[in-house]
Amino acid sequence: MTQTPTKQQPQPPQQARAHFVVPAKHPMVTVLGSGDALLRVIEHAFPAVDIHVRGNEISATGAADDVALIQRLFDEMMLVLRTGQPMTEDAVERSIAMLRADADGAETPAQVLTQNIVSSRGRTIRPKTLNQKRYVDAIDKHTIVFGIGPAGTGKTYLAMAKAVQALQAKQVNRIILTRPAVEAGERLGFLPGTLYEKIDPYLRPLYDALHDMLDPDSIPRLMAAGTIEVAPLAYMRGRTLNDAFIILDEAQNTSAEQMKMFLTRLGFDSKIVITGDVTQVDLPGGTKSGLRQVQEILSDVEDVHFSRLTSTDVVRHKLVGRIVDAYEAYDNAQADEENAAGGGRNGSRPKRK
Repeated sequence: MTQTPTKQQPQPPQQARAHFVVPAKHPMVTVLGSGDALLRVIEHAFPAVDIHVRGNEISATGAADDVALIQRLFDEMMLVLRTGQPMTEDAVERSIAMLRADADGAETPAQVLTQNIVSSRGRTIRPKTLNQKRYVDAIDKHTIVFGIGPAGTGKTYLAMAKAVQALQAKQVNRIILTRPAVEAGERLGFLPGTLYEKIDPYLRPLYDALHDMLDPDSIPRLMAAGTIEVAPLAYMRGRTLNDAFIILDEAQNTSAEQMKMFLTRLGFDSKIVITGDVTQVDLPGGTKSGLRQVQEILSDVEDVHFSRLTSTDVVRHKLVGRIVDAYEAYDNAQADEENAAGGGRNGSRPKRK
């Protein structure tokens, strides 16, 4: 008689236990959060792990991989707390995401969350995600950096902070901030007011960021002296920009010719950061975005770096990241439908305007 082989039952994941003691100099509320808010974030992220707190001791029991990650998480939290910086629910969530994404520990949450860029009026600007830290580090290492990603990922804000840091450290003599005023088009001359009153709505986000990073009373003086210049992209033509930190914002709304014109303004001892979102192009139909094209042209050029941020790097309301993902899924579905309707004749994805 032939015996039927017994089906091998799957082995349960190996269980492990970790024990963590919080030093007496750190009140437990700084680790667990007010009303255990931080602990609830950790429990929500690891539902299969039993976490118990007794006095200043924390224990975790569960799958070995999860328990090891929780051990690393508490170690990272303590490193941050030792700097005097508090942990928040958002910081804990981002730390967990970083540890899961970077299993080899090459870049740790503590390194990200404690990297100070610039401080103003008691507030310090820091990267909040791993990609943001890599973006900031790339600005230090390269002469031209492109920050490409969706709204809310800190592309422009962090570039502005690095520009202010460079000015304060006397690495540059001036900051130049520019954007294409695409929405106004040729109608700019018909708008009421002086030139600066006409272009103000298109440059206002740059002014807002400056006010977060500098004493507001000093900004008019710095602008009058030419130390800070905020101007439309059209005003860059014909210039050579030396000893400057130059930021081009909303670069997806540059034409190919404008992008080339801007890049060739680079002078000695200057740095350029170009930011944009290739999914939000406002150019007239038929005009190719300079930001899309430049990725093909300069991808292999030395000392030019492309930093790409995603919905996971959104630092606005959590819902913004979900909105970005929902739109991306919708766009991909629409593209698939159009390709299917066209019979896939050219095998390429339709161009988005």
